[in-house]
Amino acid sequence: MTDERARKPSWLKVKLPKGQAFKHVNNLVKGNSLVTVCEEAMCPNRGECWSHGTATFMACGDVCTRACGFCATRTAKPKPLDHAEPGKIADAVSRMNLNHTVVTMVTRDDLADGAAAHMAAIIREIRKSSPQTVIEVLTSDFNGNEDALAMVMDARPHIFNHNLETVERLSPIVRFRARYRKSLHMLQRALEMAPGMVVTKSGIMLGLGETREEIEQTMDDLRAHGVTVLTMGQYLRPSARHLPVIDYIHPEVFEELREVALGKGFRHVASGPLIRSSHHDANFRPELDIMDAINADLRARGEIS
Repeated sequence: MTDERARKPSWLKVKLPKGQAFKHVNNLVKGNSLVTVCEEAMCPNRGECWSHGTATFMACGDVCTRACGFCATRTAKPKPLDHAEPGKIADAVSRMNLNHTVVTMVTRDDLADGAAAHMAAIIREIRKSSPQTVIEVLTSDFNGNEDALAMVMDARPHIFNHNLETVERLSPIVRFRARYRKSLHMLQRALEMAPGMVVTKSGIMLGLGETREEIEQTMDDLRAHGVTVLTMGQYLRPSARHLPVIDYIHPEVFEELREVALGKGFRHVASGPLIRSSHHDANFRPELDIMDAINADLRARGEIS
């Protein structure tokens, strides 16, 4: 909308993409026929991240089975999974020499396991070719299917990320078919399925009409379910068909909320207008004891030497 663009504050302006690193990432993505959330979600940080040689891969296709009010990803009947995709993503991660990679996914309610086995295969392929890379997955709620979640957790991602997206009151409007309490439960179960071997993470968007009290209650709910990494960013309307922006939150407020979250016990908090779930994730690495526990488990199962 013209009015909305006109009132967008100066701190939301981003630089145009440029440089050899940007071109290198772009060529890898296009050459391997990969999908990135950077493009599909119209992320404002694509130029910055790609210019620094980082990208967030979006697996399981570019069509989602849900139609959430905030999301730019296309909704339609998805194509069958590309069984070569795990190898393609692993190859790109290796060639980019990433210390930290993020793989997110479209929601695949058309599949019995929600594409959990496919996500597990991606984790294992990345680990084979890039054993030193921290692997973070940002998944759907798998419709509450704990067997599907167990497939992903059995592959031992270092970080399991599932976004609440918003506060509980607004969740029915913002997240089609998803449920706030179901998401909290899946985050807790992920932690329980890999005790001492995973970090759980979630994120919310601000500017949809939530109150300060609701934001802090969301923080408390996440901490009560074991989540220790939090991201908070400004909601930006992808098109006139999506939910409107109610407020543009000042950077100082994001910083205040970051301090509040750290005070509540989160170990790592990324909070700012342009922060997205995977933005600058290389700034956070799980503790060595978690890394060691995962490696010991994988050795015991014969998955690594």
